[in-house]
Amino acid sequence: LYTMDWFLGLLSLLCCCCCFYYRHLQSKKACKAEPTEWPLLGHLFGLLANLHHYHDWATVVLAGRRYNFPVQAGLTGVRFFITCDPSNVRHIFTSNFLNYPKGEEYAEIFDVLGHGIFNADGDSWRSQRAKSQLLMAAPRFRSFSARCTRDKVDKSLLPFLAHVADADAGARCDLHDVILRMTFDMTCNLVFGVDPGCLRIGLPVVPVAHAMDDVLNATFLRHIFPPACWSLMYRYELGPEKKMAVARRTIDRFAADTIAKRRSDHELGSSSDMLSSFICCSNDDDVSDDFLRDTAINLLFAGRDTTGAALSWFFYLVCKNPHVEQKILDELAPIAATKGEQQDMVAFDVSELSSLVYLHAALCECLRLYPPLPFHHKAAIAGDVLPSGHELKAGDKILVYSYSMGRMEGVWGKDCMEFRPERWVTNDGKLRREPSYKFLAFNAGPRTCLGKEVAFTQMKAVAAAVLWNFAVEAVPGHVVEPKLSVMLHMKNGLAVTVKRRKVRLSV
Repeated sequence: LYTMDWFLGLLSLLCCCCCFYYRHLQSKKACKAEPTEWPLLGHLFGLLANLHHYHDWATVVLAGRRYNFPVQAGLTGVRFFITCDPSNVRHIFTSNFLNYPKGEEYAEIFDVLGHGIFNADGDSWRSQRAKSQLLMAAPRFRSFSARCTRDKVDKSLLPFLAHVADADAGARCDLHDVILRMTFDMTCNLVFGVDPGCLRIGLPVVPVAHAMDDVLNATFLRHIFPPACWSLMYRYELGPEKKMAVARRTIDRFAADTIAKRRSDHELGSSSDMLSSFICCSNDDDVSDDFLRDTAINLLFAGRDTTGAALSWFFYLVCKNPHVEQKILDELAPIAATKGEQQDMVAFDVSELSSLVYLHAALCECLRLYPPLPFHHKAAIAGDVLPSGHELKAGDKILVYSYSMGRMEGVWGKDCMEFRPERWVTNDGKLRREPSYKFLAFNAGPRTCLGKEVAFTQMKAVAAAVLWNFAVEAVPGHVVEPKLSVMLHMKNGLAVTVKRRKVRLSV
């Protein structure tokens, strides 16, 4: 009992000292958003206190610290360096690429991805990237991708929105959920060769899609809590790690069942999906199920969540900016006019949309403000000095904040917070190209996203079809904000009203 009283007294004294020290530093600090460095705890308390709006808070901190902020995690010994400095990004992602792999800790945080391409470094990464690049560049896969996109838009998305619009005047739906269901179906078709039918009328519950959301939520918290903490929670299935454990079992079961079905398919050679291609084109006589599982799950997460998140924010921004919507409709009008008025709804072929400059610019502007991956995780193998002058030690973790970079006045100008697609169009009406270390939506350097062209193809097809056929308006008063996740999903969804659009085809 005496020992317990002594311990509580010491703890109280320590807390009082921390409070006085905290108030002392707060009074001297110019930037109130910047987290205080506490004794023993480092910046950990500040990170946890701002967890509910982490992305915007990190943006304010980085703006006040000239795009760079070293973070101390106290007794855990973990050193983070957060940056959105384009010169540092170019150095880390391109100039000194070999010194900044994903790292072992990244693979532990995203252990659900196994040894797939997003976790891999070195020779394993190069081998997987070469195989994926070869398959995705093949005309057969490109044709298959375009056909899948057109079919999903024409036969699922447009009929579903028409059902919503015809159900009742001013009918509402969560467009964020609808888009994620659609991209999950499309990605499953491209990767596994199966269509789960998430977008059927009634919106059926699909366990594996729900499991993917739980994984993304838990992995974000793994970036905040010390590894010893979340690994212990995972071992005993506590808190968010309990959902992670259940979700992983669901994903593994889905992958195993689908791989088994594809292996038993007697017409496997005639299929164009990536799983079938990996099985048929492998140099090994017996490519392992583990390799197929990791490869397929990596591609599934990449295709479903990045495209789905980007499209959701695109429609949100278009709803807030009617003049942008009208310019997109004006650009689509000549194409729609060639289809005649006999059709109930118009769906566009991907080839018809490839030359549309303003639509492409609007999507780029959305990706600048709301990149699907708000930050990228790197680790330093050896000590280094960044172009900003900051010194890194071997083992330091780096978070490159693409979300914040799109909101920096010094990078994008005084109108950086505005949704202005015109910034992507040159004076002669052509698309403006920005360096990848400034526009990081598709990564940069040797790890630049292989699916960039597929993503733009899908986004253009969906955006054009929805905007041309329906008037989509955000529900007044509905709060839209980023979700606490490694993917920039919407916390409260996107509540919208859907009405059939009355469009004249005269140009």
